[in-house]
Order: sequence, then C-alpha cells, then structure tokens
Amino acid sequence: MILTPPLTHSGPSASSHEAYDVLVVGGGINGVGIARDLAGRGHRVVLVEQHDLASHTSSASTKLIHGGLRYLEHRAFSLVRKALQEREVLLRSAPHIMRPLRFVMPHDPSMRPEWLIRAGLFLYDHLARREVLPGSCTVDLRSSELGTPLQPRFRKGFVYSDGWVDDARLVVLAAVDAAEQGAHVWTRQRCVRVQRGADHWEAHVLDERVGGLRAVRARMLVNATGPWAGRFLATTAQGLGGEKLTQHSLRLVKGSHIVVPRLFDHDHAYLFQNEDGRIMFAIPYEGHFTLIGTTDVEVQGDPGAQAISQEEVIYLCQQASRYFSRELRPEDVRSSFAGVRPLLEDAASTASEVTRDYVLECDAQAAPLMTVWGGKMTTFRKLAEEAADQIGHMLGDHRPAWTQHASLPGGDLSPWIGPARRPDLDLQTFVAMLQQRFPWMPLPCLQRMARAYGSRVFMILGAATKMEHLGEIIAGVLTEAELQYLIDREWAKSAQDVLWRRSKLGLHFSAAQQKAVEAWFANKNHLGMMPQVADGW
Repeated sequence: MILTPPLTHSGPSASSHEAYDVLVVGGGINGVGIARDLAGRGHRVVLVEQHDLASHTSSASTKLIHGGLRYLEHRAFSLVRKALQEREVLLRSAPHIMRPLRFVMPHDPSMRPEWLIRAGLFLYDHLARREVLPGSCTVDLRSSELGTPLQPRFRKGFVYSDGWVDDARLVVLAAVDAAEQGAHVWTRQRCVRVQRGADHWEAHVLDERVGGLRAVRARMLVNATGPWAGRFLATTAQGLGGEKLTQHSLRLVKGSHIVVPRLFDHDHAYLFQNEDGRIMFAIPYEGHFTLIGTTDVEVQGDPGAQAISQEEVIYLCQQASRYFSRELRPEDVRSSFAGVRPLLEDAASTASEVTRDYVLECDAQAAPLMTVWGGKMTTFRKLAEEAADQIGHMLGDHRPAWTQHASLPGGDLSPWIGPARRPDLDLQTFVAMLQQRFPWMPLPCLQRMARAYGSRVFMILGAATKMEHLGEIIAGVLTEAELQYLIDREWAKSAQDVLWRRSKLGLHFSAAQQKAVEAWFANKNHLGMMPQVADGW
C-alpha cells in the first residue's frame, strides 16, 4: 500500500509564549486571505479559527466569481469594476477549483426593459479588461437549447460571462498557501480573551478538543470574524481604559440555497428576475444537480445557528417555477444550506440593496487593530492585499504585494501541460494527461480529484499503479490515501469536513456511505492517530 507521508512544517514551532507580528482571528475567506498575503511578505502570522475552515459564510455562498451585474442598478460602479478586475486574476490562479461560466438571462419585459439590460451588459463588458471571458450577446430561446427547459413565453435571452468557484476549497487552499508561506493555522481553537496593550495584544486561545489554554502575543490584531465581527469587539477584545473598539455596525443577512435534481443538460447557468425586484441564480451543480439561490432575509441572534426556513424553500421553488417548464416543489429539494452575510450597515431600505463592498477599519491608537467589515468572495484577494499594505504601514514595515500573479496550491498546471491558455481548457488538457498516466482509475474519479487538487493530485496518487495502492476504499471511490492527505495537509478532522467542505461527496453518497466515512474518522480518533494540536499544519 502506497500512502502519502504526513507533511512536516519546516517553520518555527509554536509555543505557548511565542510572539507574532499579526494575530488573525477568523478562518473564512477574508481571514485566510489576509494571513496568506502577510505570510508571503515575511510577517510572522498566526490564524485562529474556532471551528473548521470555511465552516460558515464562506462555504454557503452562491459559489460565483462575479462582478455583480445587479449592483449596477444601485450605481455601485466602483465595487463592480473592482470585482470584474478580479475575476480573471482568480480564474488564472486556480483553474482546478474555478471555471468560466456563461449565464442566460431570459427577458421578461414586465421586470426590466430591454434597453436597460443592454446598457447594463455593455457596462459589464467594458468596466474592466477581459482576456479569458467572452462578452455578452443575445440568444433566440425558441431555437436554442438554452430555451428548452424554460417556459415557451420566454423568446429572447441575454448571455454574459462570469465565473464559478468551489468556495470552501478556495478557503482551504488559501490557508494551505498561508501555512506554506510560514503562517501557523490553528483550527477548532477559540480566542476567549484578547487584551490590548500599548504595543502588543495578549490573547488566550482555548483548544476546544483538549480544553487547554495557550497564550499568544502579537504586535497587531486582525478581526476577520465575519458575522461575529461586532460581537468579537464587544465581548472578546478588551481595549485600554475601556475605549470603544469600533465605529461601524453590520446588517446580518441570511442567504439560503436549495439543491434539486438537474433541471437542464447544458453547461450554462441562469439569472432570473424575481417579482419582488431581486434576482436569483440556477446553476449546474456537481454534475447531477441544479443549485438555486439566493434569498435575502435579515436575521438577529447567533449567525452560526441560522438555517433555511420552509418559507425560503417555498419562495425559491415558486420563483424558479416562474421560469422553468417543470414546476418545482419543496419535496424536490435534495439538500439546502444557508449562510449569514455580514453586510456593512449603509442605511439601505432593503437587505438586497445593502452594499457588498468592504471597509477595513484601522485603529492605531495603541497596539494596532484592524476589523474587516463586509466583503464578498470575488474580492477576497484584493481585500487581503489592501489589508496587508495597511498592516505593513501600521507596523512600520511595508513590504511589496505578491499575490496578483501567484497560483493557489495545485493551480499551476504548466509543468504538465505547458504554458497556460484558458483555465477551463487547461484543466481538460490536464485531465487527459492524468488519464494516460493513471489509466486504471475511473475517469469520473480522476476528474473529481483533478478539480479538487489540481497538480497536487500527485501527492495522493504518487506512484500508484492500481487502486489497491491507495489503501482501503472507504466509500464510493474515496480512498484511505485521499482521506489521509486531507488530514495531514488540509486540517480535516471529521467526516463533515470531508463530505461537505473539502468536497461535496455528501451529495452523492448514500447514508450508509456517509456513515462509513464517519466510522473511519471515529476509528482514527479512537486509535489516537489524529493530530491533537495543529501548529502550522
């Protein structure tokens, strides 16, 4: 049996009294993005996440890399342009977990006039330079396969480009990159108290699994806790002399999605205009499904306790049924998820109108503090770059940016396929190469692994020449070698981590198969083979 050996982090080992330049609290996309950028600039960084990476908002998005076409109606031109500029930067950085995606917008004259849509798409095409993504066009839905799943009343459609991303894997890969640049990443560890001093922060971090406390000292604190940002400042972080640590507030808006059996066979997605003025997406998902969302529901209370409501399920089914020939009903829903978006309070009248832009609030009156308010998946790299610039300034140690042309782990396919061309075509070429090298592995399995790990698939497959070399098959085509890789290199510690965040195999596995993965992890824990403290890795 050929199994990948555990990775040994070569950086300095953490101790209970080790000092850092920056303590980042929060393991969502913004937290790991900032930790990655800072570590790549040579700063000593530790990131603390109380649960698993991407365990909340960052794994519950609509999974799009997009400029936000509808934000043009709110005249958010700066936000849209910034996001449009980032689309192709991100697509090139990780062609395995991101891909270009074409969207079809059926024209409903009762919603928005044709001239307004054409004007919006013209702006969308030209606000930022495009090299990979094609521009917009019109389509006759009566004679196109794009109109086949729709009701006959829709005759014309508009087609435009954006991108798709595996959101949870994006977070994990950014964290992997951060660790490889020298950051320490601690998951399932919670900051229970953070005290500000004149020139440093003292934090007490609780390991939820073993109950031990560790002390951390850092020159600067970054609050990237997303929906918990305000609560963290009010209840966990303590200032000097009782000073108020924030000037902003959030509107917590729940976005819910449903997953239903595949509604169409082509590879485009749909954007629908709802009767209430909102928009909704229907996206090809995991081969056999269609992802539909999202809602905008303001919520109170614990962001981590929010779930999709029956009213939201009915709403999404009803709105989709206004467009698709097939009527959707709640009983068609195979899976669902909800995430709470931390939107910056801007006095907008409705949740859907609240800005998706971000603010980096900095306070250098004593030991520096940065709080990240708002943001969206598409602009995470730019947000992190701006944050790292400001952090360097506050620490008196500015270092140059580096992420714009950097690949995420597994994203550089050139050693195997030659110079990069277009992300989706590059991945196809890479899969074809894998077929030649590993002809004994089923093609669907190779495709899944290539899309998850990119060039790092070789860290799992290694020199294997048959399935038996990958260890026991735990469920479906999920092998012991892949699970061990996820433990050793991606902080997986439970079946849920693997089935719903490191992958979406939970959608495809039966209840018995899911239990088999749970039993494998339980046996690992029982035998003491799971790492108790993750320093760096």
